[in-house]
Amino acid sequence: MSSSFEKYQKKRLISSYFSVVLSTTLVLFLLGILGLLVLNTKKVADFYKEKVPMTIFFKDNAKDVEIKQLQKTLALAAYTKSANFVSKEEAAVQLTEDIGEDFVAYLGENPLYNSLDVYLNSQFVSVEELETIVKELKAKNFVNSVEYNKSLVSKLNANIKRIGLGILIACIFFAFVAALLINSSIRLSVYAKRFTIKTMQMVGATKGFIRKPFIWKSVKMGIIAAVLALIGMAVVLYYANESLPQLKLIKDKVLIGSVFAGILVIGVLITLVSSFFATQRFLNLRTDQLYY
Repeated sequence: MSSSFEKYQKKRLISSYFSVVLSTTLVLFLLGILGLLVLNTKKVADFYKEKVPMTIFFKDNAKDVEIKQLQKTLALAAYTKSANFVSKEEAAVQLTEDIGEDFVAYLGENPLYNSLDVYLNSQFVSVEELETIVKELKAKNFVNSVEYNKSLVSKLNANIKRIGLGILIACIFFAFVAALLINSSIRLSVYAKRFTIKTMQMVGATKGFIRKPFIWKSVKMGIIAAVLALIGMAVVLYYANESLPQLKLIKDKVLIGSVFAGILVIGVLITLVSSFFATQRFLNLRTDQLYY
């Protein structure tokens, strides 16, 4: 009878340990993914900002030397990522492909202009910065006009701010939920051994002596859970980088390493603190309170 009860208790304890590791792994994994999202939000935002072109159209009487000189000047400017010349003939071919009709043959002439497609560094992709640059370029007498999608730039910046704030709030919320869930799981595992704790206390064991194995056990479970969460994060990060190689998600090794290290530290700290307070709670209970 005693042997059956011990087996039952052992199975119950193993089950509680498994639930602690599983729940801790899941919350740490989710927290880690959110952390990576927060830290990569700027990188993703910069990628899309730098895809918005500003097009400079030149007058028909603009000299080649003037256009080439401007292109070189723009290439050296702090706000320029790249500047590509598009001749009126190339523009006509592209537009013909887009509309599916040879408009040059229909009109008898090419009404398009030679142009420069300028892609800016992300920090300069805002309506205020672009308007300053446009004003400067329009002052040149061989420039016909400077165009960019103003509404797209405004919406892009507004959405980036909104998404970044949303992810940050979600990260803080899930960090709080993670602490609560891990704490609850640890308390349940300690609760399963509350009678052992009280027995040890009754035979004269000090609180520190009793707490030590419980804390160490919880910390080991936290490390195991963190390692499993990190493996999951690494798999997700690998496939995300394979799907979107242009974002170079794994290029910044220091950034990724800091997130991974942070998840490991969080896993250890939360389990350590939770197990300390959980054992302390049962150490302070009277014997008759253990049954409630």
